[in-house]
Amino acid sequence: MTTPGIDTITDVTVLSAGRWQAGTDVHLADGRISALVPAGELPRGERVLDGCGGHLTPGLVNTHTHLFQAGLRGIGEGLPLLAWLGAVGEEAALLTPERAYATAAAAAAEALRSGTTTLVEHMWPHPSPEVHDAVLRALRDSGVRAVLCRGVADRADRSRKWGFDPRLMQPLKEALAHTDELIAAARDSRVGVGIAVPNPRCLTPEGMAAVRAYADERGLPVSLHLLETTTDDTMCREHAGTGAVDHLERAGFLWERLLAVHCVELDAAGRETLARHGVGISYNPLSNMRLGSGIAPVPQMLAAGLRVGLGVDGAASNDTQDMLEAMRIGAYLQRAAHRKADLLGFPEMFALASNGANQVLGLEERPGGIRAGMQADLVLHRFDKDYACLPVRDPGATLLTCAGSRTVAAVMVDGEVLVRDGEHVRLPSKELAAGLSFTAA
Repeated sequence: MTTPGIDTITDVTVLSAGRWQAGTDVHLADGRISALVPAGELPRGERVLDGCGGHLTPGLVNTHTHLFQAGLRGIGEGLPLLAWLGAVGEEAALLTPERAYATAAAAAAEALRSGTTTLVEHMWPHPSPEVHDAVLRALRDSGVRAVLCRGVADRADRSRKWGFDPRLMQPLKEALAHTDELIAAARDSRVGVGIAVPNPRCLTPEGMAAVRAYADERGLPVSLHLLETTTDDTMCREHAGTGAVDHLERAGFLWERLLAVHCVELDAAGRETLARHGVGISYNPLSNMRLGSGIAPVPQMLAAGLRVGLGVDGAASNDTQDMLEAMRIGAYLQRAAHRKADLLGFPEMFALASNGANQVLGLEERPGGIRAGMQADLVLHRFDKDYACLPVRDPGATLLTCAGSRTVAAVMVDGEVLVRDGEHVRLPSKELAAGLSFTAA
């Protein structure tokens, strides 16, 4: 379904090597950046995107979301985490392949609209292979680059305190066998595959050993909710006699392809342990605020040497898929907590949002911005589309403090324009809205 990509982006201001370079032509070939040169130095290609007046950056990497929650906006408002999970679980039990496709397509298109070019989908376990297949189809149709993490669990507990909802579970062996089918179906696409584990409590020690061996053999990342609240520690101490991080370490479930999501309650000893094993972190500030979970200790994580990426979480706990909003609020939340106005400025937050956990996820790394040879996953901002972003004294400061989806003029993946002036090129807004009509009361 891919269409020919752009050959040249003309006369644009480019974020490269940590600096803004004005008057640059960006040449693309075979889905990658072939050259960055002064405007007009090389002949333009046939397919040209006029960048004059615009600012070009790498696309953002959303390290954590639940796409099906695009049909659950506003659910469980005001409920604490476990009660909220119960409300979401009731809806997850009703998920059909048709709804899974519609919500995943809409969420992926919404993510692209804010400059997200890669997303990590953490699927809840579900007994229907067709539901997982539908999400893969939606991701492929949207054109976004993605890591589709297939949900697994092998300890049943309807309360979710020491296990997972049995209505949503499938025998672990069957779930991993279907993951192999997803890997085959995703081949030669922009979608990679991984494993999603709801939390440390939903896998038995035998299950953790099986998932780790499976992921290692295939070189897959594993996404795991960890210490979003104190529940993981409390339940692990009650049932396993130790805290959550030590429980995982004893089971051999900490390694360099594990992405630990949230980590709001991660203490200094836990940070040292995760860093020693090369574990990555997904920071989800808006979701943590919405559910009253707390504030992840991001500066301390970075000081400990942990690789930290940024996530939005699902629309049931954030209500949007807007990475620019997450980037801004992620900085402001830490500044308020630490009472430091100079904490996590644009360079630091953009690094988290575009590259922070890429190595853990098996994604291409892109420190410093755009460079020759990298994948042409790009975002063109036009700040003059919104007078509330003017004047532009510092493009980085504008991106962090003012910009939003309204300033996104174009979003490209592999050089293919997927969003132009707020509209997804492949998936019309009316069709996406119609697909979500099942949620109407």
